[in-house]
Amino acid sequence: MIELNRAMALAMAFGPAAGLELADQLMQEPALRNYHLLPSVRADLLMKLGRLGEALGEFERAAALTQNAPERAMLVERAQLCRVELADKQK
Repeated sequence: MIELNRAMALAMAFGPAAGLELADQLMQEPALRNYHLLPSVRADLLMKLGRLGEALGEFERAAALTQNAPERAMLVERAQLCRVELADKQK
């Protein structure tokens, strides 16, 4: 969990790519593999980098992993935002 916070701090200090690099490394950690905040953080960073297709998948994964209904709704909403932005780019 500390490293996930560090990934967000790196993103704030040095840009989303720096945070994503650490978040990607954390995907190998068994303790975090099914923790909904990891794909949520990855999705946010991917979205900031304009990698909307990947962000969409991560928001959906995070929504499937969380047990918190309001949090799930927010993640589903962010996934939908990615869908809309992807569709707009394809026009």
